[in-house]
Amino acid sequence: MRNKKNKHLSIEVDPELHYKLHYISDYYGRSANGQILYLIRQEIRAFEKMDGEIPYPPKETDTEA
Repeated sequence: MRNKKNKHLSIEVDPELHYKLHYISDYYGRSANGQILYLIRQEIRAFEKMDGEIPYPPKETDTEA
């Protein structure tokens, strides 16, 4: 699913959250980045199941979040 135009997302987390994220990602054999992407995809699937598919690419009238 990677392409040349992938977006970079930088977040700041406290040390406890950082440690627990790495603990969980190691448990599942994923990198921390892979675990975050997995969780984001799960949330998007759940949202779309309840509220309908999010169209992509967005219409020109939609603003980038």
